[in-house]
Amino acid sequence: MAYMSELIDKPVADVEGERVGQLVDLVAANRGDVVTHPVIVALVVKRPGGNLLVSFSDVVVLVAPAIPLNKRLADITPYQPAEGDLYLARDVLDKQIIDTNGMRVVRVNDLEIARVNGHFYVANLDIGGMGLLRRLGLARVAKKIAASLGRELPSGVIAWSDTELLPGDQPMRLKVPSDKIADLHPADLAEIISDLSRVESSKLLNSLDVKTVADTLEEVEPDFQASLVESMADEKVADVLEEMAPDAAADLLAELSEERSEELLNLMQREEAQDVRELLAYPVDSAGGLMNTEFISLRPDLTAEQAMAVLRQTAHEAETIFYVYVTDEQDKLIGVFSLQNLVLADPQTRVDQFMHHRIVSVNLKDSQDDIAQVISKYNLLAVPVVDDQKRLHGIVTADDALDKIIPTAWKKRLPRLYH
Repeated sequence: MAYMSELIDKPVADVEGERVGQLVDLVAANRGDVVTHPVIVALVVKRPGGNLLVSFSDVVVLVAPAIPLNKRLADITPYQPAEGDLYLARDVLDKQIIDTNGMRVVRVNDLEIARVNGHFYVANLDIGGMGLLRRLGLARVAKKIAASLGRELPSGVIAWSDTELLPGDQPMRLKVPSDKIADLHPADLAEIISDLSRVESSKLLNSLDVKTVADTLEEVEPDFQASLVESMADEKVADVLEEMAPDAAADLLAELSEERSEELLNLMQREEAQDVRELLAYPVDSAGGLMNTEFISLRPDLTAEQAMAVLRQTAHEAETIFYVYVTDEQDKLIGVFSLQNLVLADPQTRVDQFMHHRIVSVNLKDSQDDIAQVISKYNLLAVPVVDDQKRLHGIVTADDALDKIIPTAWKKRLPRLYH
């Protein structure tokens, strides 16, 4: 699989190694109803005297540091464009896509080029953040940062066969209604919504199920969340809040009026509302305000086998299970272990025999800056939050804590990278 962004600006050389110019576009053509994806038929090569169209039959290898041709420059017969040919960079890249109902959806950030039986076809339209990162030359850096945080960068694509290119400067059209957009990763949905008007974003959110709306809202900033749910029915907002992580729900409610926030809490299930109320009692930039109350804690007298059984039953309720916390009968934090520690332990070994007794933790009142420094210093994915009596109340994950120490300029160039 190749990407348009990785091919643009590649040098092109003839059979004798002489530089012909620089690739600036690809020409693709539809070859009938059998194959619904356009096939690459020519390169657009920038030269001092003007662009040269090189037939793809004159190309030895497309994906290479320098694209080699099988002829001398003097022997090349320029490709003659046919009616209906597409210039991918000019006609497709950055095109807006709308659905069949006329709703604006997203822009094309990149194109995936696939090789099939010696021919190269336009396979998919990349509408995700990775397409934009590739074009900015930041894809490798982004992947390294994501890997260091134990995360995968989300991708978002729409098959070429699901779209149609409208004539002139009109947007592309999605052949299916916008409800199929729900299949995208929440981060990509959030990016789509960020590009819509208030009316369009409300229309799209109302077409999605509660779980998808909750996952999508968690990918945007709380003040934007508040604007998105402003016109949404209280009953639906309450259902969405129940699906969100407690810390995210608390952040959203903190952006609403005190009156509406209380109304929504009263509509929520009692247990979920209680978790959120606890978080709202702390300053928003403190450990108590940032923590998530969905974590796994076990007693020290369980065996590894018993601990594994508990995890199988309860892990789906936790924010993360990279770490499992050990508490005593008074809920005091006395140990921690990783999944690796658990898997490698003998099934009959007690938790208190393989757990780590030296625990890095933060206090409910600690600031976000302090938490970020602790997570960065000890290279943690999450840190437990305790009170003055060392009772465990929640965890703060790395993505929430590092919000403070990742430069604003990077966050703007790498949207939701660390989420």
